[in-house]
Amino acid sequence: MGHGGNVIQELTADHREVDQMFTEIEAMGPGAPRRRELVDELTKELVRHAVAEEEYLYPAVRRFVDDGDDLADQEVADHAEVERLLKELEGCEAGDPRFDTLVTQLKSSVTSHVADEEKRLFPLLAESCSADFLMELGDKVRRAKETAPTRPHPSAPDTPPANKLLAPGMGMVDRVRDLLTSRGRG
Repeated sequence: MGHGGNVIQELTADHREVDQMFTEIEAMGPGAPRRRELVDELTKELVRHAVAEEEYLYPAVRRFVDDGDDLADQEVADHAEVERLLKELEGCEAGDPRFDTLVTQLKSSVTSHVADEEKRLFPLLAESCSADFLMELGDKVRRAKETAPTRPHPSAPDTPPANKLLAPGMGMVDRVRDLLTSRGRG
């Protein structure tokens, strides 16, 4: 993920990419080994996306949008649920009876979260911020995704400044683990 444009364009493109990944996962029969690989890729993208939003998008929402604290708190809570599901999925093989149930729950949570961001949060942010600021935020989000973790860390901090300090280190460790385990090289 790294699409270009302002923060809203960048994150919306991420959303469409994740939608496509869910479609690919669902198109495969239950137990197909490739489903596990696709869920690993989906996990990487969702975690990187969430970390970038928590580092840059939600602080901007808190600062510029009326009732931004409440909106950002809800979005962070949504992320916590997604991350919990991703952590549970991390321990499941494609043939595990829980795998399909967890993927279905994950899709439902992600779809609801995406709809809320695109229909409510993004328009409010666009009204409240200049085009230049939204472009700058898009650049920051893209950079954050490059160093973000690739695995779920449900107990990691999700608000600044701790998340900005710890995420790059966790990301480096995750990428080494991914390399050593050949995760995501389907």
